[in-house]
Amino acid sequence: MTILDRFSVTDQVAIVTGAGRGLGAATAIALAEAGADVLISARTERQLDRVAEQVRATGRRCLVVPADLSDLDAVAGLAQAAYDEFGRLDTVVNNVGGTFPQEFLKTSNDFLNEAFSFNVTTAHALSVAAVPLMLKDDEGQKSIVTISSMMGRTADRGFVAYGTAKAALAHWTKMAAQDLAPRIRVNGIYVGSILTSALEFVAGQPELMGQLETKTPLGRVGEPEDIAAGVLYLASKAGQYVTGKLLEVDGGIQQPTLDLGFPDVGP
Repeated sequence: MTILDRFSVTDQVAIVTGAGRGLGAATAIALAEAGADVLISARTERQLDRVAEQVRATGRRCLVVPADLSDLDAVAGLAQAAYDEFGRLDTVVNNVGGTFPQEFLKTSNDFLNEAFSFNVTTAHALSVAAVPLMLKDDEGQKSIVTISSMMGRTADRGFVAYGTAKAALAHWTKMAAQDLAPRIRVNGIYVGSILTSALEFVAGQPELMGQLETKTPLGRVGEPEDIAAGVLYLASKAGQYVTGKLLEVDGGIQQPTLDLGFPDVGP
């Protein structure tokens, strides 16, 4: 086996949530290019169909499952759908998530709870459903990959809900890795500033975009494929001696303080 062979996931099966665009779409396509069949899911079927075309163009199979992934029964059901379609399950990429920035005093209890559920509980629900199916065959290690954020390891104004949820997801990753070793490896990625729809509010403001680029040692925001490459490493044999870890794929940024215009609290 050559070193490049370690990055192959030929004939394996992966689930990618939030795969209609951005990081999820890039990840699904990357896994297919490396040899996997994939189930992709998100809310918008039209977007999924475009991603599926690119997956199938690699010669791999793709199952499209439109779903509201804030529905825990729906997200858990993806595991059985993948197994029924492809007859095995090797990798789960918990990519669905996200929460808009919010001023501290406008961050309600419900908003915080929703952020936690969408970013953490969805990953748990899918993983709990997937694990028994992943263990049905004895063909090597299986892998769960979570998509956290640099906001889960740093701090910035306006991200108390999002950052707290992503920090919890990162710690869930470490805890799940202990529970599921040695057959299933669980790792994640602290995602930096990536040029996706989630960054549109920054990309449309040259001043904010300049702040991000200046504070990023590599001098640019990332591309979805930067994250997809990290997922492939963690999901493949290239990462077979890695579990319970969070890769920092963020251009080297340490303190992503941006002026989003949130007011000071108090006089």
